[in-house]
Amino acid sequence: MLNGLLRIENIDIYVTGSNSKFLSTDIVTEFRGRGEEIRIYPLSYSEFMSVYNGDKLEGWAEYCTYGGLPLVVPMKNDERKMNYLKEQQRNVYINDVIERNNVKNDNKLINLVEVISSSIGSLSNSKKISDTFKSTANINIDPKTISSYLKYLEEAFIIEKINRYDVKGKKYLSTPYKFYFSDIGIRNSFINFRQQEETHIMENIIYLELKRRGFNVDVGVIELKTTKENENIYKQLEIDFIANKGNNKYYIQSAFNMPTTEKIEQEERPLLKINDSFKKFIIVKDYIKRNRDENGIITMSIFDFLLDINSLEY
Repeated sequence: MLNGLLRIENIDIYVTGSNSKFLSTDIVTEFRGRGEEIRIYPLSYSEFMSVYNGDKLEGWAEYCTYGGLPLVVPMKNDERKMNYLKEQQRNVYINDVIERNNVKNDNKLINLVEVISSSIGSLSNSKKISDTFKSTANINIDPKTISSYLKYLEEAFIIEKINRYDVKGKKYLSTPYKFYFSDIGIRNSFINFRQQEETHIMENIIYLELKRRGFNVDVGVIELKTTKENENIYKQLEIDFIANKGNNKYYIQSAFNMPTTEKIEQEERPLLKINDSFKKFIIVKDYIKRNRDENGIITMSIFDFLLDINSLEY
């Protein structure tokens, strides 16, 4: 049957199976350089809007809630969309992880995903997550177990880990780190579509868009030293994303809005501490015209960023 389809022009055929049987790490081992892995993400906002019957704001609200799994898009009923995503996260994603890795306590695994879902974009590590379980739910999970579970979730493409990079020291920091979800709809299904903080969801969507465009993405760290009463005080400023591809590098802040001068200064401060000539961006939710200030920092709307694949290039 599949061979018959090969005779039809302009058709590509992809045969897939359960993640529990064949993950990307297995592909590398099995083919030993004779194959190429192509990472396919759920629909981008731009792809979503190409088939969505509504304006950009309505589409944004829909995308932030239900994500980009293709079968979700044509569903007209909210209940159907929520039920479909819950079914996928439990019967496909989580079951794959449990089956492949022989996880004995699936409730702890699910609890872990729920904790990460509630804190996307927050700095964390296995020890911190373990302490959170003890303090909030009186559940004991060893940090080593959490590290293993996090690795399983990454291998199943549920979450992605992003490391911190010391811009001035030019080195990676081992901990803490951040996690983002590969699909916002799946993330929301883990917390029953509660806690839909648009600020954090927008940050996750920006991260995914950068990955789709082929960038390697890190969290940037700028360490500042001040002296008070003959004592050195160190403070770390954070750059949401450093996007690298070849010789190109972009520094990007995700700011839902900047209603005050203080907020603008807060977002710009780490960017102004960078001593190179690569482009610096602040992406906001507001409908604004793209502009560059006297410091060379470019501010643009999330819609301009997402709907124009070349939005960082000019």
